Amino acid sequence: MYDKNRIESLRLDALEPRIDYTPFYYHFQKAYIARRGEVSSYCRFALSLADAFEKWGVAIAPGELIVGRPSEELLTEEERAEWALISRYAMGEQHVPVGQDSHMAFDYDRLLTMGTTGIKAMIDQKIAALPAGDPLTVKKADWYRSCRICMDALERFSERYAQKAEELAAAETDPAQKAEYETIAAICRKVPKYPASSFYEAVQSTAFVTFAMSVKPLRPSMLQYQLGRPDRYLYPYYKADVEAGVLCDDFAQTLIDCLCIQINRRVPSGLSSGFMVGGRAPDGTPVSNPITRMCMNAIRHNRLVYPSLGLCHCSDTPKGDLDLACAILAEGHSHPAIFNDDVIAAGLRYYGLTPEEACSYIHSTCVEITPCSSSNVWVASPYTNLPGELVAVLNSDDFTDMNALYKAYKDHILQKIRNDSNYQILCRYERARYCPDPFLSCLVKDCLETGTDIEEGGARYNWIMPSFVGLANAADGLAAIRKLVFEEGFVTLDEYKAALQDNFSSHPALYARIRELPGYGNNGIAEGNPEWYVNNLSSWIADACENFTVPFSSGRLIPSLFCWVMHDRFGQVTGATPDGRLAGFPLGDGSGPAQGREMEGPTTSLLSSTCWDHTRFIGGIAVNMKFSASLLGEHSTDMLSTLIGTYLDRGGFEIQINVTDNRILEDARLHPENYRDLVVRIGGYSDYFTRLSPTMQEEVIRRTTHTL
Repeated sequence: MYDKNRIESLRLDALEPRIDYTPFYYHFQKAYIARRGEVSSYCRFALSLADAFEKWGVAIAPGELIVGRPSEELLTEEERAEWALISRYAMGEQHVPVGQDSHMAFDYDRLLTMGTTGIKAMIDQKIAALPAGDPLTVKKADWYRSCRICMDALERFSERYAQKAEELAAAETDPAQKAEYETIAAICRKVPKYPASSFYEAVQSTAFVTFAMSVKPLRPSMLQYQLGRPDRYLYPYYKADVEAGVLCDDFAQTLIDCLCIQINRRVPSGLSSGFMVGGRAPDGTPVSNPITRMCMNAIRHNRLVYPSLGLCHCSDTPKGDLDLACAILAEGHSHPAIFNDDVIAAGLRYYGLTPEEACSYIHSTCVEITPCSSSNVWVASPYTNLPGELVAVLNSDDFTDMNALYKAYKDHILQKIRNDSNYQILCRYERARYCPDPFLSCLVKDCLETGTDIEEGGARYNWIMPSFVGLANAADGLAAIRKLVFEEGFVTLDEYKAALQDNFSSHPALYARIRELPGYGNNGIAEGNPEWYVNNLSSWIADACENFTVPFSSGRLIPSLFCWVMHDRFGQVTGATPDGRLAGFPLGDGSGPAQGREMEGPTTSLLSSTCWDHTRFIGGIAVNMKFSASLLGEHSTDMLSTLIGTYLDRGGFEIQINVTDNRILEDARLHPENYRDLVVRIGGYSDYFTRLSPTMQEEVIRRTTHTL
């Protein structure tokens, strides 16, 4: 029987967890400083990691079936004061180069089929095969040894959980809870050290190693590794256990729910961590099995901000899977997001992946696509404020025609792409010098295969993905300037600039006229309309990025058009923009229309959002739509499925749905204590509504609310 009470109890505990990795960093950095000058940088990292895993607190709570999360331990006042000094010293030594971490899924197939013992055997074989006399042999051998130390440390860390579970079992008087602790102990001694041989072991190994990887000792930050494609790597274990009669669907669902809850215990809200299901297997067949549907149903059961779940939909995806996703969304959940597997796979092939590789990808946090098991991609590096840059160009010169203005704008963006790319390249080289990570390298192709650390280019794919925010605002603004200044002569360009500078306060007629114009989202595809500018500008951005390369294997610059929370952050520091957006208000929340600009309903809005080619924007495209929960009827789920199908058939990259009512959102602003688990979709990710900034809450409320 499905254990609803257990999941509800764990869910409530995970709603507002205390997530603190400080004790781990304290133990690591203390050991790291003590080893300065004693060993190589690789082994210094690995030995310090082992020390930290040996001293970090171990936490197992009653009811937990899947273990591995930051403990509740706190540093003493003396330790915290010491750590403040240690951290400044250690991080000053490492220069803390910027860049992204954890926007990936590592090699779960390798983990589950080989275990750490198999990985260590692979390392030993690589060391034995190193050529004598090669100047690189000494370095590679040292790096391989550090990888082996990391695998030993991971085994020992899991052993400590086994010991903790045994201690709890010995003190437990309830027979059922005692048996659970004993099972946890046995499994933690088995995996990840050895290959998983059951569904329970596979789920535990997956969760535990992801948790253990969720530290970046030389770059302390909140990491958010994705769990890849669990309906692929977990399904063989599920199938074997079911056929052997040792696993029922209720218990399998309980374990999946526990796996999902644990994400909320290791990743703070405001980020994004989860997994994908569906899509196509390497042989071309659609992936659809009981694990696919259990992962989606976990959203219903947990009602938490994580997992960030993506359903990959291809032309052969069973209708029932999309219908299930739509039913879940119609209930008011913010997941799953729907990704177009056919479009994304085509984009990955365009950028050099084989057809087999192109079917195995992950939305690395929000909507950024990175190849599973083989990538070190820096996403959103950096974000670019498209409407803000347009204002800068407007103020840089006096333009006599629209063509000159538009050319100057694109030249300006191109120079920004060049400057940003150069900076990211320098950061890559700094990371390679100061921040080795032999631990993560063990589970990323082709690091062990080539003897190259992930930070030194060992991953098969090393992309940088700049993201361009406010596409709709920029397109609406360009169309408005063209119409009102250069075609109608309603105002001069100087008058338009003056209106922007005073936030339209002295130019109400111009503001009203701008807001009367049809914005992006109304299917106006003729030249000069917003859709034309979206099409032209997006294609130009993709072309521009192809002119740049970045370090290491398969290094490319690949564009994105999503925002995370940057539409709010940019909006707060950006004055009025030519599209009629007032100073301080968030920019458009993704790649769809700006808030409230659709006038012709959801279908027309989606026609606009797919009037341009999404294929090359593997860095991510997010289209948000909001529907009224109170107006959903008996057939609304079917209608929602049809609407999403239309978007996907027209080449849409990704779509995410909010089904709620503004009266609920307004009440949540007034009484946040009553809506602790109200989750809404933002700009590629989801978050608790009551934890958003006031401007972000207002932005969500002001999005166009559609009906079905």
